[in-house]
Amino acid sequence: MKDVILALSLRNIRIHFLRSVLAALGIVIGVVAISSMGMMGANMTLSVTEELSEMANIVVITASSGGGGFGGGPGGPMRGGGGDEEEKISEDEFNDIKKVAEKYGLVYVIYSESDTIEIGDREGRSTIYGLDDEVMQELFTVTNGTYPRSTSSVMIGPTLADRYDLKIGSRIDIGDEEEEGTTTVRVVGILEERGMSMDINSDNAIIGSQKLFTGMYGGEGEYDQVNLILNDVNDSAKAKEEILERMNKKEETVSVQDNSRMLESITSTLSTMTTFVMAIAGISLLVAATSIFNVMMMSVTERVREIGIMRSIGTQKSEVMKMFIYESVILGVIGAIIGAILSIAIGWIVVLAMVGSTDYFFNAASLVYIPSAMLVGVVICIVSGVYPAWRASNLDPIEALRAE
Repeated sequence: MKDVILALSLRNIRIHFLRSVLAALGIVIGVVAISSMGMMGANMTLSVTEELSEMANIVVITASSGGGGFGGGPGGPMRGGGGDEEEKISEDEFNDIKKVAEKYGLVYVIYSESDTIEIGDREGRSTIYGLDDEVMQELFTVTNGTYPRSTSSVMIGPTLADRYDLKIGSRIDIGDEEEEGTTTVRVVGILEERGMSMDINSDNAIIGSQKLFTGMYGGEGEYDQVNLILNDVNDSAKAKEEILERMNKKEETVSVQDNSRMLESITSTLSTMTTFVMAIAGISLLVAATSIFNVMMMSVTERVREIGIMRSIGTQKSEVMKMFIYESVILGVIGAIIGAILSIAIGWIVVLAMVGSTDYFFNAASLVYIPSAMLVGVVICIVSGVYPAWRASNLDPIEALRAE
């Protein structure tokens, strides 16, 4: 009997083919909308996470403005423009930090200054960093030239090089000649592009030795910030806790920025945005549900006499109900399958247009939205067909046979 019921369901779909197609089309649109928006959000999250994960293992220690000691901001303060003197981390404080943190990874100090630069007849502004020679080789990759070997040689970021057409051997005058005089340095290396970073923004910067920096600005043994590059990003919270416990025991001396928290916050925000966008896309499935419900109710109304005949020859209520449930399931499955196929093509276009890259399109976290949207579409079809099916199964056979 079950095969007959299924055959009757397929027969009714064929008879009312155009109406059935329009009902299934709503499911197709809903599945495509949810899948595409979900994949876009997943690809955006994966892309941003990949870019930021390289910064998540960096712990930045600066002097707290609320207590003793000295400090500055991540990436170095912008002191050259005047104003109050920035606080610093002292040599003794750095040694205390190093004792606690060096077991977790590389600990190093940063000198930083924003100053006027002059290349030929062109003037501009750049951040100048002073770093230990060994630390420079740990942190940066030189694409052209070499690392500085003297106090008059520097490396520069690729953005700065492109802006001023700088090459190996180019000379840069740093400082204001009218105020404190200038220092001339020679470019010996151009760095690989590093992008956004929470420790050193090198793409538009000049990087030299600590001796070069203190020779120009003084402040030897007074550092703008201390960075810790973790061997294991999972040690971030523990390292931060130990540094704060050691340094802020009596008074608030330093502040510690744990970049892994920032990564978690950004990922959480992107996930919330994705959910919101998917919820908006899900409205199309509600429209589809209304369409399915309408189609099924019309089918029940049109087939009252047929239902009466089926009941009079012994067809059970449950079998009548199954016939209409089968119809809604068939419409849902067909719509979901077509929607899934289209989602791959349309999703690819949406991700490319909105994210700018499809590197993570075939990642499991991205593709999982397709079967999820299919499942939601089929469930909505079934739910939409339950009441019409129940109504059909509960029609009085005698009354149904009298229907015109």
